[in-house]
Amino acid sequence: MTTPMPTAKLGDARIASLILGQSPPSSSYNVQHRGLPFFQGKADFGMVHPVPRVWCDAGQQFARKNDVLISVRAPVGDVNLADGDCAIGRGVTAVRAGPEADPWFLFFALQFVKPALEAQATGSTFASVNKATLLDLAIPAPTISSQRAIASALRRLMLAVEFEVDGLANTQALKRAAMRELFTRGLRGEAQKETEIGPIPEGWEAIPLERLGRIGNGSTPKRTVPEYWNNAHYPWLTSAKVYDREITRADQFVSDVALAECHLPRVKPGAVLIAITGQGKTLGHCAVLSIEASVSQHVAYIQVDPAVADSGFVRGFLETQYEYLRQIASGGGSTKGALTCAFLRSFQMPLPPVLEQREIVAILDAIDRKIALHKEKRAVLEALFKSLLHKLMTGEVRVADLNLGALGRAAEAA
Repeated sequence: MTTPMPTAKLGDARIASLILGQSPPSSSYNVQHRGLPFFQGKADFGMVHPVPRVWCDAGQQFARKNDVLISVRAPVGDVNLADGDCAIGRGVTAVRAGPEADPWFLFFALQFVKPALEAQATGSTFASVNKATLLDLAIPAPTISSQRAIASALRRLMLAVEFEVDGLANTQALKRAAMRELFTRGLRGEAQKETEIGPIPEGWEAIPLERLGRIGNGSTPKRTVPEYWNNAHYPWLTSAKVYDREITRADQFVSDVALAECHLPRVKPGAVLIAITGQGKTLGHCAVLSIEASVSQHVAYIQVDPAVADSGFVRGFLETQYEYLRQIASGGGSTKGALTCAFLRSFQMPLPPVLEQREIVAILDAIDRKIALHKEKRAVLEALFKSLLHKLMTGEVRVADLNLGALGRAAEAA
């Protein structure tokens, strides 16, 4: 039978003391590193330690190394661990470990009780919690030796997560650098020539997208017409699906009646899809279609002729143009208006021989596989951390029962 985890109030002096942040005069803020790093809330938090953006030479409330910083104004409950002296604003409270608490254990325990703290937040515009709520907050409170053992186990797991986060960021940076090099210099060591789109190898061309194949976009059958959606079997894609990058299945389907009456295109495998409208970051994303499907009016397609170009190469180049395409869609740059098929037809890209295109795609695919592996490992480790945090903080699992050896190199560094 599991022994319940003992608890204590955060306001218990044996567990912690609280330092409520206070905002100094805005005239004391600077980016010249004068004074101490100044943290105002969640926006300053990193994965474990806060990341300085602003310094302050007239701070009024301070935290010191190993104080837990907790966000007390929307959003409520996020935590970081101070890695040095710092000034804190009204959106942050510092939790300083008492004689019967380990700082790292407090860091994890406050993560565990975040849902309980969020539930007590008040405020119709911006949720917040006050000192009284924090003082009355119940947190797990095993013996100090148990706290240190629990914190050590969770730190090892968190380091494994950080290892994957860093690996993902480094691999994504590698891909960006590789794309800049590959799409301007190629693989053959050729001299470069200047074109309308910048320098490219002498053996390449700068061509408009319309030379790759047919360009068009789709439509959305009316939801109020049952015949368009009943007995639906033909794949139909929206701009959100373009996030997949390689589309192998559809989430929505339309009927043969819709195909006939709504002038929906039948887009063949190998087409490159581009989100030409969309909320958030959707606009400008692109994907390669691996099935036959139709698309909404928010998606343009390039039915790439495989004798002219490799679809993966086209997608790769368009990914390097993401910010520019979004700028065009918002009316920026020299061309006004949204992304349209007319704009895409005249949009130029570099085109090497097909064999070199495929070699470049193989390089980028290898990097993409590494990116996907880091994302997968990160997701698994984060899920494991969340589960283990709950089980250790409730006493359902004891540290002695754990075997973290499988975490590998990242855990060994803890």
